[in-house]
Amino acid sequence: MVNNISGVILAGGASKRFNSAIKANLVIGRKKIISRITDTIKDVFDEIIIVTNTPEEFAEFNNYKIVTDEYKKIGPIGGIHAALKSSSREALFVFAGDMPLLDKKFINRQIDFYNSHKCDILVPRINSLDEPLHAIYNLSLLKKLEEYLSGNHDYAVKEFFRVIDVRYMQLEDSEENNNMFTNINSPDDIARIEKILGIG
Repeated sequence: MVNNISGVILAGGASKRFNSAIKANLVIGRKKIISRITDTIKDVFDEIIIVTNTPEEFAEFNNYKIVTDEYKKIGPIGGIHAALKSSSREALFVFAGDMPLLDKKFINRQIDFYNSHKCDILVPRINSLDEPLHAIYNLSLLKKLEEYLSGNHDYAVKEFFRVIDVRYMQLEDSEENNNMFTNINSPDDIARIEKILGIG
């Protein structure tokens, strides 16, 4: 599929819960999470950007654009800023680097929704739970985001949403929908993911 959106993976930093390992490089069923993500999205996006402050950890992915944060140690919002600055498209589809169960059909559905409901940000929502790291961000946000980051603000992505035109894509609270947003927070999550994938 060809569209004017960059696929962005926020590969993040080391996790204390995984002995300082980078979660995107954790292996589930003999395959790194980031490889699971790129395999899912590579046919959807012509441009894929990996945001990481340890680019040496992702040398095998040098066929994609690898960028580092300009604003360090402020979490995902710094990665979103870096991707906005480096994208050559009109928008970003941002994915957390620890989401191994992404669904290509839903990603395409979310893109179609965005294209028919133009907005600064499109965020999926289940009940009152938002998914800001499975969301589409328009490049027109860059100036507003830089103004926000230069002020004395809370750097949580959802706090930035308060000053932006955000549209929510309401989804059914189903097991299938919840699974595709699942991320890895502890070693127990890996066993749960492997069970879902039928490889545990």
